[in-house]
Amino acid sequence: MLFVTAEVILKLMQFGPIGWPELLLIIVIALLLFGPRKLPELARSMGEAINEFRKASSGTVEEEKEKKSKKSSEIRELALNLGIDVTGKTDEELIEEIKALAKKKDSEES
Repeated sequence: MLFVTAEVILKLMQFGPIGWPELLLIIVIALLLFGPRKLPELARSMGEAINEFRKASSGTVEEEKEKKSKKSSEIRELALNLGIDVTGKTDEELIEEIKALAKKKDSEES
């Protein structure tokens, strides 16, 4: 079995990007280790894994943007309902004004 430690990986990364000779050497070693029948299956499964990773990471970013946009619109809608002017204000400023208004109403009720 071939074991690669973190030290070996770090030493390899110090030399910069992989060129054609290095890539050819890796392919030859993989061919010797796995054989000609197993190599296409291995490459196909690696490609599928990379595609799934890309889909998952791009989907996560889009979902986060959508959640942030929805939260922002909810904050602005709440501020408008409370009579706060929202023009030119960030969400953080609006949240602070909403909190201040809530504290003021709580102190008036007490």
